[in-house]
Amino acid sequence: MAKGGRKYRLILYQHILDRWWPVTLTLALIIALNVGALWGAQWYFVEPAQNPLPVLSDQGGYILLGVSGFALILTFVLLLMRRGAYVQLFDSYLRLATPFLRVNISYKRIHPTTTAQVATLFPPSKYKGWQRDVLEPVAGETALVIHLTGYPLPRAALNLFLSTFFFFDKTPHFVLIVDDWMNFSIELDSRRMGAKAPPRQPSKPKPRLRSGLLDDLTRK
Repeated sequence: MAKGGRKYRLILYQHILDRWWPVTLTLALIIALNVGALWGAQWYFVEPAQNPLPVLSDQGGYILLGVSGFALILTFVLLLMRRGAYVQLFDSYLRLATPFLRVNISYKRIHPTTTAQVATLFPPSKYKGWQRDVLEPVAGETALVIHLTGYPLPRAALNLFLSTFFFFDKTPHFVLIVDDWMNFSIELDSRRMGAKAPPRQPSKPKPRLRSGLLDDLTRK
């Protein structure tokens, strides 16, 4: 199995998922604490009339705890998805991985890359709502534009699984906003050059002289 290099995080996905997992975690904790408080009050106050809090039935409590558990599981799923968005370089291809897609891009498809500020490729003023909210924190970052001879999958299929911020025009390319664009660019150039270099031909062993008639003559 080919050994890959460092995983460079796609910070755009981190920003998107960072908007959600604190919400689901908070929801899980609030529900669980409320159920605990209501049941705790019912246990503490023997007489129901003394209990200042609403009475929560066992069935209602179990349903709420189930919702809390689901929100907690969803929090862990979002955190795992956050770690599953990266690019990684191998000897002969670049791997682009997101929570919903993993694709390998041969270096033969890749032209020299260019860099640009995210705000230049995607002016925040052109976007509204949640797209603008996601874009604004990374607008000052440097993005790498990986120009391609062609996509490894049809563009229509890529549009289903990748954010709109992976593409800024109709030409074959990917816009990558990673956590360390400079080292990623250096490693990418090094890997591409290594993949283009012709394989070394094994050196042929020199023929060994074998004793024969000539040796016999010189000894006489």
